Amino acid sequence: MRKLLAFSLMLGILAGCQSRQDSVPEESSDQQSDKQLKYPIPVAATVGMVADLVKNVGREYVAVTQIMGSGVDPHMHKASRDDVQTIMNSDMVFYSGLMLEGKMADTLIKVARNKPVFAVTELIDQKTLLEPDDFNGHYDPHVWMDVATWSLCVDAVKDALSRYDPRHAADYQKNADDYKQQLNTLHEYGLKVIQSIPQNSRILITSHDAFNYFGRAYGLEVLGVQGISTESEAGLKRINELVDLLVAKDVKAVFVESSVSKKNITALIDGAKAQGHEIIIGGELFSDAMGEAGSYEGSYMGMLDHNFTIVARALGGTAPEKGMQGKLTP
Repeated sequence: MRKLLAFSLMLGILAGCQSRQDSVPEESSDQQSDKQLKYPIPVAATVGMVADLVKNVGREYVAVTQIMGSGVDPHMHKASRDDVQTIMNSDMVFYSGLMLEGKMADTLIKVARNKPVFAVTELIDQKTLLEPDDFNGHYDPHVWMDVATWSLCVDAVKDALSRYDPRHAADYQKNADDYKQQLNTLHEYGLKVIQSIPQNSRILITSHDAFNYFGRAYGLEVLGVQGISTESEAGLKRINELVDLLVAKDVKAVFVESSVSKKNITALIDGAKAQGHEIIIGGELFSDAMGEAGSYEGSYMGMLDHNFTIVARALGGTAPEKGMQGKLTP
């Protein structure tokens, strides 16, 4: 593997901490007795997409606290004192994995010595993961952009909860099955509306490379100004290359992201304008974070419904103004 040595060692340690035998203290196991459990089970989840999974599978048996809120960039987030306290007050911890929460790795490793810590992406076949050339041999972590692939994470959550709380395993199974049916409907909606975009307009340009799974699953050419991680800086050469492409292919719209600065997209628009080509911002997409808590867009279903609908309509396709369920915020 082309992994950097430091990260390899870190991830190796974390993987070991995540095994069934080692994810909890030696005197315990991740199958708890009814007397030890308190309901709802206090659970910490790093990002909104992960929290949403646990809520839909655990339902009334879990109380989920989300560490990173709306608009927070998980690539850059470092665990604060409050974050650590939230984790320590929880009985279980769920995170995405694939280095999405890279700056929290040390914290997760330490916590995994004393309580169950689970990566929801652990059941995804590595053969299906993208490994971009510019990401130092690491996998692209933005798998939730492909609804069918993200659905595999439902079973990872279901399995973890069932082992920890076997008394309600049948409920977790039913909840997981119900949620996967909803996700399948969302996936089919995405295929339908994205395929309604004229073939020569299926080019998605965003702030950073968070949409590669989205493009692969739904048939779009995807280009980001920045790399996979928002830590990477967009150089003048990259911006000029994209400006030339926008002009050459007569791209009408580009997209900003809710958790990433708009400055690079503004630079693209200004550069194209200098060449006599007018481009609009097609809308704000959710990439590394969902919408505001309590809103429809603050759920995974709403997040992807929003992205599918905004992209399709901005690039010349057909989609309901208020999305698949008629719930999108005007």
